Amino acid sequence: MAGLEGVEQPRRHASATAARWSPAVEDERALEALELLGNPAETEVRLPSRPESAARARRLAQVVVLRQWGLGPKVTEETVLLVSELVGNAVRHTGARYFGLRMRLLRGRGCLRVELRDPSRGLPCLMPVRELDVSGRGLFLVDQLSDRWGVDLEPHGKATWFEMRLPER
Repeated sequence: MAGLEGVEQPRRHASATAARWSPAVEDERALEALELLGNPAETEVRLPSRPESAARARRLAQVVVLRQWGLGPKVTEETVLLVSELVGNAVRHTGARYFGLRMRLLRGRGCLRVELRDPSRGLPCLMPVRELDVSGRGLFLVDQLSDRWGVDLEPHGKATWFEMRLPER
């Protein structure tokens, strides 16, 4: 369980699947978001802590993972879902006005890493999820679909992150 500085969560892949998003259709809005907001693969992109920022963050993740890095639909779909979950948690629970999104391709380690920074020192908590729960599944999905995730406390807040292994080419 996350909650300690520098603690990471090693993951085994479960049968949880990302749903309801398909990169099959080119998303021009994703390219527009990249031009307007910046590239989270090059620098931290600052987004307002509002519900509509989840859509912007999803579009940025889509264009970076699918178009820029060429990692394919499955990795893109899962990354987009997990970015959306981290953003949703930041918007709901941190009380921050802004958060920062950063994405890195760590080829030497064979993974991609997504970080969401916010000024809150409150740590996210992985809660048990029951079948009929309609909320509280965000970190559960991050836990199930990523290979590792964790939280790093920083001087002025924290970075919540996840890593996913790159598919063999």
